[in-house]
Amino acid sequence: MSTLTTAERDEISRANDSGLQPVVFVHGLWLLSSSWDRWRSLFEDQGFTTIAPGWPDDPGSVEEARRNPEVFAHKMVKQVTDHYLEAIDGLTIAPAVVGHSFGGLIAQKIAGTGASTATVAIDPAPFQGVLPLPLSSLKSASAVLGNPLNFGRAVALTLEEFRFGWANALDEDEAEELWTTYHVAASGVPLFQAATANFNPLTETKVDTKNPARGPLLIVSGEKDNTVPRAITDAVYRLQQKNPGLTEFIEIPNRGHSLTIDSGWRTVADEVLAFLERQTAIG
Repeated sequence: MSTLTTAERDEISRANDSGLQPVVFVHGLWLLSSSWDRWRSLFEDQGFTTIAPGWPDDPGSVEEARRNPEVFAHKMVKQVTDHYLEAIDGLTIAPAVVGHSFGGLIAQKIAGTGASTATVAIDPAPFQGVLPLPLSSLKSASAVLGNPLNFGRAVALTLEEFRFGWANALDEDEAEELWTTYHVAASGVPLFQAATANFNPLTETKVDTKNPARGPLLIVSGEKDNTVPRAITDAVYRLQQKNPGLTEFIEIPNRGHSLTIDSGWRTVADEVLAFLERQTAIG
C-alpha cells in the first residue's frame, strides 16, 4: 500500500513533467520538509527540479504538527527509507539525494541501493559500524535516550536542548527564532535504533557502503556540531571511502547542526549545489 500523499504525488508528477534532473531532499528529526524550501528555490533557479517528501504521516505545517505531536511517534528508519524509495521509484530520471541528520543517514541508505545518481549527507546520523560516541552527541541525544519510554513517544526539544544540540554556534536570538519557526516533535525510535546499531545485527540503520552502484557521495560536516560532531562524520567518511565511487568530505567552519536552516544556510547549499552540478547532467 502506498504511503505517498496526494501532494507528494503531485510533486513527483511536476518533476517528471519538467524533464529536468531531480533532487530529492530528505529532512531529519525535529523538522518538516518545508525546512528545505529555500534550498529548493535555489536549486530550481540553477536548473534542477526538486521534490521534498515528508516522513510518513507528517503534518502539512509546523502549526499543525504542534497541535498534533503524537503523529510523529513510532516512525522507524526502514519505514521512512521505504517511503522515500517509493517516491524515487515514481521519478522518470534517477535523482540526486540530499539529506540532513537522520535524513543524511537515509540518503546513504538510498545510495546503497543504487537508486540515486549522486548523494549528499549533511551532518548524518551514524549507521552501523560508526563507532565514535562523543560526549556532546550523547548529551544531545539524552533528551530522548534518557528515558526508555521515549522509544514509543514523540519527543519535542526544549529551547535549552535545541540551543545545545542545534544552535550552539548561533546567538540566542537566532536560536530562539529557529526553534519557534522550524522545530516540531520527533519520533524517539530512530535515536534508539542508532544508539543500539552496533549491538544489533539486524539493525535498520545498516548502510550498504560497498555497492559499486552507490555513485558519488559528499559528506558535509559542521565544525561546531554538537549532535553529529566531526568524529562521527570522519568515521562515516572512512567507511564510505572504501566504495569504488567518488567520496568527498568538506567541513563548514563555525557551523552547528542547524547549518541547513540558519542564516548561513546558503554557504552550505552552494557547496552542495557545486558538488551536484559536477556529478550530474547539470554540470
